[in-house]
Amino acid sequence: MHTECSPTEFLRISSQTAEHFGFRTIDALHKNPLCKNCQSHLQNNITKEDSRHDNVSGLLTRGLETFCNDNLYAIEGPVLLYSIDTTDNNETAVAFHVFNVQKSIAEAILIQTERAIATEMGYQEQTIRINSLGDNDSMTRYSRDLTNFLRKRLDSIPSEARELMKIHAFTALQYLVEHGHDLALKCPSPLEYLSDQSRKHFRDIIEYLDMSATPYEIDPKMLGHHEYYSDTLFSIDLPSSTDNLTSPSLYLRGGRFDEYTERKTKHRTSAVGAVAILSEKTSPTRNPRFKLPTPMVYIIQLGFGPKIRSLLTVDELRRAGIAVYQDLANDSLSDQLRHAEASGVKYVIIIGQKEFIDDTVILRDMEARRQEPVSHETLIKKLKHDIGVIN
Repeated sequence: MHTECSPTEFLRISSQTAEHFGFRTIDALHKNPLCKNCQSHLQNNITKEDSRHDNVSGLLTRGLETFCNDNLYAIEGPVLLYSIDTTDNNETAVAFHVFNVQKSIAEAILIQTERAIATEMGYQEQTIRINSLGDNDSMTRYSRDLTNFLRKRLDSIPSEARELMKIHAFTALQYLVEHGHDLALKCPSPLEYLSDQSRKHFRDIIEYLDMSATPYEIDPKMLGHHEYYSDTLFSIDLPSSTDNLTSPSLYLRGGRFDEYTERKTKHRTSAVGAVAILSEKTSPTRNPRFKLPTPMVYIIQLGFGPKIRSLLTVDELRRAGIAVYQDLANDSLSDQLRHAEASGVKYVIIIGQKEFIDDTVILRDMEARRQEPVSHETLIKKLKHDIGVIN
């Protein structure tokens, strides 16, 4: 059952969950030598107007500015950033960003992180609403046909939407959707115009939702600003309060903006972000402080299925109170092995294709230098016993 959550408690839950899934603050990321020793910013032409286009009070836009201006772009490989922020109405918010990850695991990490936050706040019933606008080629084809469709029906379109047609057909369609106009249901779907690459990307995200038994709804009328979002858009819908049918206090939404990032930086960078906003709750005067236990476990994965299984295992470990290191967005086995060795953990969990199929893991004791296959269902119990976790 959901209970009211204070801004301080919301920030504590969000921050601890973000850290568990591998997100780091700007201060922590600055310690990376590649970032610390970089002498130049990534040039960009991000404007204040752009902050209105992300539809979340500029929270995602500010994250991209941080990536450019604080030299995070100099870090090789995946960059997972989270930041505590406020909306235009001074509502408490947390923004999450995944940079340099083209594959769908980026969206999966964001969705799983936000689902975990919602669960910790008492929202057990969750439904993912998801759509894909496709890449630049997909958007161009869709925009052309949408424009032609609406122009042929100008007599049926409200005057406000006709004016918005002068800006872009997407803007007019958003108006029709928001006002429940019949024509919105008859418009072409962006899913019909996806390129092969965008279709595969979207299909991989759906496969993650299926594997994680996540309730979801594909919503072709879930839209974002035509100059900002590309490919994936998603939100996590939560039930209203059963007492007075008020709207849920937690707002969760995200999307990919690779094309926008390239236009603004002249640099091809994969970028996807999400926000968690505590509606109508002003930000606390100071952010909560917390100390996470030092992880004694590192998860290594190789392959799409093992990545998803590893992500779900990370969440299971979180619920069991077991801190973990992981690099789910990394495709390099040698990199992960090197990081695991350097981290000083006691155990390494390895999930490859065979383990994924057999529903097992390889559990390696780094001190004894021995390893054994362990069934997935006994993994948590064994780790809790060996590490001494009590909860």
